[in-house]
Amino acid sequence: MTKFFDMFRSPEGKSYGVTFALVSVLFFLWAFCNGMIDVMDKHFQDLLHLSRSQSAWVQFAHYLGYFLIALPAGWLTEKFGYRKGIIAGLLLVSLGGFWFIPATHIQQFWAFLLGVCLIAMGLTFLETIANPYTTVLGDKRYAATRINLAQSCNGVGWIFGPIVGGMFFYSEGGAEAASQTLYIPYVIVALIVLIIAAIFMIVPLPELNTEDAYRAEEKSSGHHKSIWAHLHFPGAVVAQFLYVAAQAGIFSFFINYIVSDTPSLPDWLKGSWIIGGDAGSAQQDSGLSFFTEKGATKLLSAAFILFLGGRLVGAMLMRSIKAHTLLGLFALANVLMMILISLKIGWISVTALFLSFFFMSIMFPTIFALGIWGLGVRAKIASSFIVMAIMGGAIMPKLMGWFSDEYGVVTSWYGRVMKDGGSDKLMSPGFIVPLFCFVVIALYGFNWSRLSGDTGEGISVKSGTH
Repeated sequence: MTKFFDMFRSPEGKSYGVTFALVSVLFFLWAFCNGMIDVMDKHFQDLLHLSRSQSAWVQFAHYLGYFLIALPAGWLTEKFGYRKGIIAGLLLVSLGGFWFIPATHIQQFWAFLLGVCLIAMGLTFLETIANPYTTVLGDKRYAATRINLAQSCNGVGWIFGPIVGGMFFYSEGGAEAASQTLYIPYVIVALIVLIIAAIFMIVPLPELNTEDAYRAEEKSSGHHKSIWAHLHFPGAVVAQFLYVAAQAGIFSFFINYIVSDTPSLPDWLKGSWIIGGDAGSAQQDSGLSFFTEKGATKLLSAAFILFLGGRLVGAMLMRSIKAHTLLGLFALANVLMMILISLKIGWISVTALFLSFFFMSIMFPTIFALGIWGLGVRAKIASSFIVMAIMGGAIMPKLMGWFSDEYGVVTSWYGRVMKDGGSDKLMSPGFIVPLFCFVVIALYGFNWSRLSGDTGEGISVKSGTH
């Protein structure tokens, strides 16, 4: 146990364990909010009779908030420090949460999208600050492990977000009834966030920065290089753009896939609580039964358990495998998962969808740690660009939605009897799109040493060190 806490201790012996624990709460918070947003798409498809590509405006509004505020968040943090940046972010999240009260009365799509965008702006502050901050709260050798550990709290938030969202977004009375209670979880979040903001106003938060690995070289050569000249950083921006694009698409259309693409369920599952309630709520057609939207939200939470497990396993694997190598291996695994999902081969494809969550788990924090490595105080502004790359998540859901709308026509090759005579579109063809994202991420991971000019030893945790 003592060795475990060594990762939160600086070389001078100062412990940052309590600070790390407090900052980790922020990881849970933004994942919980994101998890609720991921179950919104299907709700608005039902409520407003939208196509999949149209409902993806939810994700677009969410990631637009990240794009708009990422750079201002980085500049403000550089000028005013971590504490004020975190508080500003929490207050924005609270404002967005309270906005859902009038949005519920307005009952227009734009009003809900505005609330989503406001919350995302607040979360941008938190992600811009918390991700790089975890990498400096102790020995730099454990930077990648610390950020993956903090992101494990993020994984817990992803598990509970869909559960709570499903409770309020999919009621027995249908989409119309659910729309009247949609504001409740967001108001609760807004109140909790105000309490967290009050805590951050009084606790000490040390201003720390990593060592700049390139400054000495730049001074001796007489040339000051932009952060963009260190190729591992722009590489991380591209990789993060594509990763969040793939993640957003997979997360947001998970429910669509489970409802439209899963094979016939065995008799013992028909009508069970797993598929969405009691026997009366099971959807049946021609002797087949399949998952309801509410049942799919429960499976989404189960998938996020694998996501959390992947973070924990990944943190352990980094004791013996370099972070960039592990990133490449996990990305290659997800290339295979996307192929299996797109081929629509029954429960094998469904299993591949769940396993993709496990292999996605380490990507965001690891790309982040690899991207800001060695940039010192410049990591604050560098992290803003990496967070801004989250805008990729605004594009992929629309692209995947369009792809499935256009090419998800039911044919005998798929062998699925649809519930309304065949007009429903299959989701599985859309999963060919994130496949290309994971190919590029794998290339970044395997080539990181060449891009950074470093072996990766400084951000890897070797076996036996803790």
